[in-house]
Amino acid sequence: MTRIIMCGCNGAMGRTISRIVADDPDAEIVAGIDIEPKFATGEYPVYKDLSECKEEADALIDFSSPKALDGILSYCKETKVPGVLCTTGYSEEQLAKIEEASKEAAFLRSANMSLGVNTIMDLIRKATQVLAPEGFDIEIVEKHHNKKADAPSGTALALADSINEVADPPYDYIFDRSQRRAPREKKELGISAVRGGTIVGDHDVIFAGEDEVITISHRAYSKAVFGKGAVSAAKYMKGKGAGMYNMSDVIQG
Repeated sequence: MTRIIMCGCNGAMGRTISRIVADDPDAEIVAGIDIEPKFATGEYPVYKDLSECKEEADALIDFSSPKALDGILSYCKETKVPGVLCTTGYSEEQLAKIEEASKEAAFLRSANMSLGVNTIMDLIRKATQVLAPEGFDIEIVEKHHNKKADAPSGTALALADSINEVADPPYDYIFDRSQRRAPREKKELGISAVRGGTIVGDHDVIFAGEDEVITISHRAYSKAVFGKGAVSAAKYMKGKGAGMYNMSDVIQG
């Protein structure tokens, strides 16, 4: 049994994970953290701040806000409870804080918790190694709902980073071509964002060569895919020592 603290428990993802865990005999949410504890369902105690939480846990899942990071890092370092950081939008300074905290506690951070997205990252690296030397252009198009504030998505950037892990020389990320009139440079990697309706999350990585196009795609039809990945990550992190982990570790077991 993996005992979980759910940060952001009353948000959309927090509620989704609560439903997933309720049907999972190998996991249990022992406490929730939320700035609006009055909306708690009563399935577990909910606190406004981590410092109030007294329940023992095997892992912490965070789907809240970058503003909560300092408290989460302090809690994990003090209690040695591994943290699964699913929140996006961290600043470079905050990312550095996570790296520093990982010297004292275990943290898993991913821009996308979907097992499917993290699997195609490996496919994209392999495709880049084969197709980039042959002159294929690479573009990423991501689509999300009209409530999403950041663009491009953290997942799109993570996909681009996966490409650059194996590209030699690395690509330059291009987010806007509207201010110039010039042909595409060979080492451009265009990243385009679409916002509309209730799109949960679509990502296409396009390898465009001469007379052929290969597209590696992922479609999320509900937030449950991210919740399932987060729960799998929490189970994996149980008992892990200090260090930085990612979803590739979860997939490889």
